[in-house]
Amino acid sequence: MCEFTDDQIATRDMTRDFVAKEIAPFAAQWDRDGATPLDTLRRLGALGLFGMTVPREWGGAEIDFVGYVLATEELAYGDAGVCNAVNATNSYCFKVRDFGTAAQKEEFLRPVASGQNIGCMLLTEPHTGSDAANIRTRAEFKGDHYVVNGAKTFITSGRSSDMAVLIAVTDAAAGKRGISAFLIRTDQPGYIVAREEVKMGHRASDTCEIILDNLKIPAANMLGEPGQGLRVALSGLESGRIAVAAQAAGIARAALDAAMAYAQEREAFGRKIFDHQAVAFSLADMAMDIEVARQMGHHAARMKQAGKRCVKESSIAKLFASQMCERVCSAAIQAHGGVGYTNDYPVEKLYRDAKVLQIYDGTNEVQKIIISRELAAEYT
Repeated sequence: MCEFTDDQIATRDMTRDFVAKEIAPFAAQWDRDGATPLDTLRRLGALGLFGMTVPREWGGAEIDFVGYVLATEELAYGDAGVCNAVNATNSYCFKVRDFGTAAQKEEFLRPVASGQNIGCMLLTEPHTGSDAANIRTRAEFKGDHYVVNGAKTFITSGRSSDMAVLIAVTDAAAGKRGISAFLIRTDQPGYIVAREEVKMGHRASDTCEIILDNLKIPAANMLGEPGQGLRVALSGLESGRIAVAAQAAGIARAALDAAMAYAQEREAFGRKIFDHQAVAFSLADMAMDIEVARQMGHHAARMKQAGKRCVKESSIAKLFASQMCERVCSAAIQAHGGVGYTNDYPVEKLYRDAKVLQIYDGTNEVQKIIISRELAAEYT
């Protein structure tokens, strides 16, 4: 197994300590409330977890990508919704870091990377799903600004975010080359939170439908070049999929820990249920699955960090880890028996949190298409 650097270990341990004290004890209540206190999110930002890979000159923590993946697993162990909100903010930072001008970074990156503000990505629309190139939101140029009209859906932190990267069509006749990216503030007129989704899992983070009604954006707020929006939107796909694999490892690890604790406490037929081979073997399979998924994710993360192409590796990690997570969480419920199906124990919540990992950042069906295409190229 590859060793981690001192900085990577420090990032992991700092996050683990915060999760143990400030997130895990409250996760069940936040799940019931359907929200995470903004104060908790701000404190995560103050630790440097909003702009983990952003250079210090722009207010970030300048943590490397492997450190980001380790922190993601720890956050997901505590609560998947909180983790998703943090990952969404980091995704926002990736875009501004890579495509923003110095002026844009000062205004839109520094406040988020330093933990003062929360960021989100306005890409998905009700009819598009994984088909990002088929968006319909329009940005019409008028003098020195753009006017945007449209709707975005499944926006993580759509209500709680202060800033957003918005993807919209600027030239309908140009097809994929007619899509551009913009930087906006969510408190300006025309940004409307139409509804907040009631979700199966990840309830601690808000997921919203956003209406853009004559939203005015200064021309200077275009992120990247005109027509570069799809490139901005799809940049970092591998990073997102590796992060999902890390989320899966964290959720599954929490399920295994809960199942182990219960199996060593609960008695049946005169002995601890862990002493029954059927239960012990199931727990062994869970541990094996988690370790395999974690190593897949770490391998892809190291490739990404080294600047190597990792399209296939990131899709494999995301696909395997997300399937593994649901399987492990189901087995954890089984180990608990009937009480595992109630919310008196954490495994019920973990199972709900696991399912969406197979859907966002490209459905698992999309991952199989990507992997098969990569295989076809390799064997040609």
